[in-house]
Amino acid sequence: MILIIREPATREQLAQMGEASGETLIKLAIDVERRVLAGGGELHADCEAALLEDGSQQSDVWGADWYPLAREVGFESIINIRPRQQNLTLEVQHPNLRSRIETIVRQLLEVG
Repeated sequence: MILIIREPATREQLAQMGEASGETLIKLAIDVERRVLAGGGELHADCEAALLEDGSQQSDVWGADWYPLAREVGFESIINIRPRQQNLTLEVQHPNLRSRIETIVRQLLEVG
């Protein structure tokens, strides 16, 4: 189930998003300008599509993963390959962008 998260997620929302991947990770798309995320799809592209339908600009949406048990953020996704934005690999390369993504993910998904 793909959920768009604008406020800190509840435990129930985290559980719903984790169902698609066996609860070991949650695939995400993060809009770094609007500071919202979509999570829970089988593919990062599913989450990206949900944000685009919600009004995000594609250039602002990046793929990541949340590992709830380890409380870690992963930065690899096929939607991150963007030569026009100087990101040539699956992994988000720019340290400032990685920091923005991690901050948003932690603010919205790191439940006490």
